[in-house]
Amino acid sequence: MARGNQRDLAREKNAKKNGNKNKSSSETEGNKGLTRAQREERDAAAMREKQAKAAAKKAEAAAGGK
Repeated sequence: MARGNQRDLAREKNAKKNGNKNKSSSETEGNKGLTRAQREERDAAAMREKQAKAAAKKAEAAAGGK
């Protein structure tokens, strides 16, 4: 049982390293004060913007390639 202390120390070190990873999405700094529906709408809007930007880039490349 010589490794018992080593195992405990490794668990403590790992828990300290992963400190904020166990927080729920509502506890993170960017999501404070928002409901789940508000977060989903914000994320969806950002994704639509990203898709539109990618589509414009793709259309520009297609027009330039012809």
